[in-house]
Amino acid sequence: MHNNERLPKPEALIFDMDGTLFETDTLLIGVHERIFATLRAEGLYMQPTPPVEKLLGCLGMLLEDIWRSVMPDGSEAAQRRADELMLEYEVEGLEQGQGELYPHVAETLAALKAQGFKLFVASNGLERYVKEVARYKGIAPFFDGLYSAGEYGTASKVQLVEKLLKDHGISSAWMIGDRSSDVEAGRKNGLQVVGCAYAVYGRKEELNGADALIGDFRELPALLPEQ
Repeated sequence: MHNNERLPKPEALIFDMDGTLFETDTLLIGVHERIFATLRAEGLYMQPTPPVEKLLGCLGMLLEDIWRSVMPDGSEAAQRRADELMLEYEVEGLEQGQGELYPHVAETLAALKAQGFKLFVASNGLERYVKEVARYKGIAPFFDGLYSAGEYGTASKVQLVEKLLKDHGISSAWMIGDRSSDVEAGRKNGLQVVGCAYAVYGRKEELNGADALIGDFRELPALLPEQ
């Protein structure tokens, strides 16, 4: 893993959403409390609310795996209801202006787009969530495609990125993300991998295998080869 070496120039840059572009805890902390208050009110889960850190630590997983980890003692009905509530409350929060991008994301994406790079999102989240974050935070116009496991029913991010590459005829790209699923998706699709070390949701060792690490989103363009 190298922090400052330049990487081969790509045709496209593929970004994870949560923990990479979007500082998810700025939205999810309030959503988490509402989900479990509603589950208790509906008699579906009567245990104490699990720590929000448990949910944040699962970001990057597929949704069904998230709830198995966050409330393993919950019924399947409770877990499916939590799916519904999370999307509902996330969208309501976004509509109310909650949630923040990481610093310098918007202007850096704009600069990369202006340089002619194709930009994509590949997320294990739900389709509506991914698209609404991009829309409400003003970054949707920068992207050539917003890919989500929720839309395409992929079983892993490896499959999602493989589909994205095939759909757009891309032969060289960087995968940029903060979790081991991002590193795996890049590696198994033959891509360069940039690990986002500024995110706090995963463990640092998850980025082992990345070709470069960035501690600030503004560092990303510096990895491009000099013109």
